[in-house]
Amino acid sequence: MIQKIQKGLWSMVYSLSVLLLAGCATTSTSRSSKSDPTQIPALEPAAMMKLIDVPVPSNFIFVPESSYAFQSSDFRAGLLRYRGRAVGDQAVVFFKEQMPMYNWRLINIVEYGRRILTFEKDEESCVITIDGKDNNLEVAVSVGPKSQALQQRSTDKPIK
Repeated sequence: MIQKIQKGLWSMVYSLSVLLLAGCATTSTSRSSKSDPTQIPALEPAAMMKLIDVPVPSNFIFVPESSYAFQSSDFRAGLLRYRGRAVGDQAVVFFKEQMPMYNWRLINIVEYGRRILTFEKDEESCVITIDGKDNNLEVAVSVGPKSQALQQRSTDKPIK
């Protein structure tokens, strides 16, 4: 009787081990595909945009309670926040590909947990901050005029 119980326990332990190992293999595969940007599906731009020349992924939702914008005939400034489901690398690739289509030049990218992309165009700058964990991201799009000091420095002769 005891031998039958031991055989049954070993059978259960073996079955449980096989299931756990199969689950671990699946988990490691999904993690590796998340870390490789070439294996992540691309985000699509939204058809309607709050700022006509700043694209946002179509599956991201505008968060009006933490956003503001001001626009006149020769000036605009604003901070628009969006939330959506995507991996951080997906969002970075999206903005790197989409912003140049609207004549924005990528100036730099800073990554330290959150990601900050800085773009410039004519007399304006746009800073995009991507923050979040897992697949829940918050994107903050800040648009405003370039600093006068930066504009003057770029037209003056270099300092020796």
